[in-house]
Amino acid sequence: MLTRLYLHPDQDFTVTDLAADARIPLSTAHRELQRLVDAGLVLARRVGRTSLHRANTGHRAAAALTELLQVSFGPAVVIAEEFADVDGVAEVVLFGSWAARHAGVDGPEPADVDVLVVGTPRRADVYAAADRAQRRLHFPVNPVVRSIDQWSSSDADALVAQVRHSPHVTLLDRPREAAAPVEATR
Repeated sequence: MLTRLYLHPDQDFTVTDLAADARIPLSTAHRELQRLVDAGLVLARRVGRTSLHRANTGHRAAAALTELLQVSFGPAVVIAEEFADVDGVAEVVLFGSWAARHAGVDGPEPADVDVLVVGTPRRADVYAAADRAQRRLHFPVNPVVRSIDQWSSSDADALVAQVRHSPHVTLLDRPREAAAPVEATR
């Protein structure tokens, strides 16, 4: 529940949302949320009969807790896990607003994660991995695929040039032989 709250600090969540996401009984979620509210880590407010909860980003432990949750359960971890077994992948690179915030560039909370997949994977496998990551992260994961040659030559591709010259995070970096065309390895 803390991961969902603190990695989406601008959103409100119902107890039902958080219980379903954590796959725990509603009564357990309610009890644990009340403990978090009592500790000051979570803010609660009522809208009619609904109780809405959000991370208390003003709490003195908020920054440290967010960082801990980010490195344990955040986009970099989830995307690395979901793309690790995709055949034909040489590199996986996060770019865009998420990578910029990760690098300390000021701006609004990212609404999605942009993923550059380098190699020769099957597109269906890339989109399946992105869908799994999206379900876990609760926000869009936008993959794009570039060949090793395209990634090596930033002059030929405007997106590659943009990624190379802006904040980005390399999650997976395998030997080029690992990214042999999928058809040749099956």
